[in-house]
Amino acid sequence: MDFYLDLKFEKRKKMLQRRGMWHKTHRFPYRRSREGDSHHLSELRIVLMGSRGAGKSSSGNIILNREEFDLKRTAQCVKRQREVADRHITVIEAPGWWINEPVDQSPELLKQEILLSVSLCPPGPHAVLLVIPGDSLFTEDERKVFQGYVDLLGERVWSHTIVLFTHGDFLGDTSIEQHIESEGEDLQWLVEKCGNRYHVLNNNNSSDDTQIKHLLEKIEETVMENNGCHFEIDRKILQRMKERRRAEERAKKRMKKIKKQREMIRSQMSDTQKLSELRIVLMGYRYSGKSSSGNIILNREEFDLKRTAQCVKRQREVADRHITVIEAPGWWKKIPVEKSNELLKQEILLSVSLCPPGPHVVLLVIRVDTRFKEDERKVFQGYVDLLGERVWSHTIVLFTHGDFLGDTSIEQHIESEGEDLQWLVEKCGNRYHVLNNNNSSDDTQIKNLLEKIEETVMENNGCCFEIDRKILQEVEERRKAGERARSQIMSEDEMSDTVSLGSFG
Repeated sequence: MDFYLDLKFEKRKKMLQRRGMWHKTHRFPYRRSREGDSHHLSELRIVLMGSRGAGKSSSGNIILNREEFDLKRTAQCVKRQREVADRHITVIEAPGWWINEPVDQSPELLKQEILLSVSLCPPGPHAVLLVIPGDSLFTEDERKVFQGYVDLLGERVWSHTIVLFTHGDFLGDTSIEQHIESEGEDLQWLVEKCGNRYHVLNNNNSSDDTQIKHLLEKIEETVMENNGCHFEIDRKILQRMKERRRAEERAKKRMKKIKKQREMIRSQMSDTQKLSELRIVLMGYRYSGKSSSGNIILNREEFDLKRTAQCVKRQREVADRHITVIEAPGWWKKIPVEKSNELLKQEILLSVSLCPPGPHVVLLVIRVDTRFKEDERKVFQGYVDLLGERVWSHTIVLFTHGDFLGDTSIEQHIESEGEDLQWLVEKCGNRYHVLNNNNSSDDTQIKNLLEKIEETVMENNGCCFEIDRKILQEVEERRKAGERARSQIMSEDEMSDTVSLGSFG
C-alpha cells in the first residue's frame, strides 16, 4: 500500500515541478515571483472559511501574529487587521458550519454571513483559505458539504482559493502530498479544484515565522495567477446581501413591536401578581437542548442529558418561586407525528397532566444554530396540535444555543430564516426567548424567561393550560389497550413456557 502511495506522491511532485510549483526544501507548492523574490504586495486581504473546530480562529491569530480572534464560535464574520511582514494584512473569519450539515440544511443567517465575508474587505479578498484539519478524515460527505458552502460565492471563487491544512504537527515526517494521496479522491478533488494550491500550518508552533512567510508568498502567487486581480463576488449574489439588509429592517420593526407588546402587559400587572408557583413543560425534537434548558431553569443538574422515552418531572425553589419542570420526550426532527410510535404521542399528552391543574406555559425548544424550514415546521405543528388548538396561546418558543448568534439579534435570525419560523413565532403570539446553554451562570436570562412566562399567564387572564378531557380520555383508553395487549403477550409466553416444561416431565 505504501509503495503505491509513494508512486502517487512522486507523480504529484513531478507535475508540480513541471509547473514550477515545487520547492524541495519546504515540500509545498511554490511559484517564484516574476518580479523577483523581493517584490510583494503592500496589502493582502484574506478570508478564512471552514467547518466548526477546523482551526480558523487560531490560524487567523497565527497569520496576524497576535491573539486577535476569539476561539469561541460566533454566527457573525469577524474582521481583524494588522501590519505583518511589511504588509497591511486584513483577515476575515467567516462563521463555520457543522461538518456533516449540508448547506441546504443550515440557517439562512450562516449563509448570509458567508456571503458577507468577501464583501467586508473591499474591493474583495486576494485569497480565500479553505481551512481543513490535517488530523481528521476527509470523506465524500465532507467534500460535498465543503463544495456546497464554497459554491455560495460562485464558481469564480475557486481560482482564488488555497486549502489550508491545520494541525500540521499531526503529520510528523509524512509530507502533505503523501497525506493528500492517502486520503483518497475526495481530498484530491478539493485540492485540484483549488488549482493544487495548499499550505500546512502547525497551530502549536505559532512562533515559526517561516510558515506564515511562505503562506503570504503563496497568496501573492495566487494573485499573480489571476493576473493581479482579487476576487469580486457576482452582482447577482450581492442581491442576496440586499435581502439581508431588508431582513435587518424587518427585525428592528419586530423588536419594537414586541417591546411595546410586553410593556403593555407589564403595565397591567402589579408586584402582587407575581406568581409563587410556575409549572413548565418542555417540548421539542431530540437534541434540541430540552434537558440542559431544564437544568438552567432549575439552576441545578436535575435532568439527565441522555434521552428517554418517558416524561421527566423535576421541582425546585428558584427566584422565590416553586418551579415545576416537565420534560416531554423528543421526536426525530424530520419524522412527522403520524409516523411516530404511540408511546411517544401518549407521553407528550401525559406531560401536560403531570403538573395539575396544568402548565402555565409550554416551551417549544428549537436550536438557533440549525435550519428551520417547511419540513421542520410541519413536524413541529403536528406534535403540538396533539394537545389541541388552545395550547398555542400558552406557548413560548425557546431558542437554545444562543451563543451561536453572537451580536446578532434573535429578531434578525427569525427574519432571515423565513416564513416558516416566522409562522411558528407568530402562532405563539410573538412570544420567544433565547437561552445560552453554555452560560448557565447568567441569572438574567432565566429571570427574563420567568417574567415572560408570567406575562403569558397574564395574557390568558391568569389561567394555566388545561388539556381537553376528551383528549385525555382517548389517551387513557389507548394506554389501557396497550397494557391489555402486553398482559396477553406475557400470558401467552407463560403458557408456552409451561407446555415446554411439561414436555420434559
